[in-house]
Amino acid sequence: MILGISGSATPQSSTDILIKEALRGAQGGKFKTQFYRLNEMIIIPCQACGKSPEPEYCFFQDDALKLFERMASSEAIVLGSPIYFDSVSAQAKAFIDRSNCLRPADFSNMNKQAFKEPLLKGKKGGIILVAGDYGKFDAALRVTRAFFIWAGIDIKFELMYTTGSLNYGEVAGNEAKLKEAFNCGRHLII
Repeated sequence: MILGISGSATPQSSTDILIKEALRGAQGGKFKTQFYRLNEMIIIPCQACGKSPEPEYCFFQDDALKLFERMASSEAIVLGSPIYFDSVSAQAKAFIDRSNCLRPADFSNMNKQAFKEPLLKGKKGGIILVAGDYGKFDAALRVTRAFFIWAGIDIKFELMYTTGSLNYGEVAGNEAKLKEAFNCGRHLII
């Protein structure tokens, strides 16, 4: 299973389209895919509990748990977000923050804070970011890379797209970028 997770607030946005195109490429590798829109899910912000929820992923029973379970049973995860104020969307950031428990704290030595092995170690991942005409990706890349590294996911591709207008789904007319996303998906699981 290959998961696509979109942090876009807008259905059929360029972010959604590129993620779906990467998933379509992955399907050619005989994998099933699932697409999730964070904006349609209920995910509360991280509450910084300060203790491990093991054997659960988290103490809070919301849609983040469903995603964590799907991620754990998947081969790869593609996370995409539009760029808002030089970083990922609020939807993507809330999900990333909640993913803190994907690397549980180890409380066996109370004098030293340590963490256990990442729960998604060995999974593969891809990053898709969509920015306006200013095209600043650095801060969003830092956030999304940190998410993948923390969770133990090996980043296989990073795809960036700079829009030329304020039209939703603009990338649908960009054959070169669609082909790039498709090829990223094809090579994600190699």
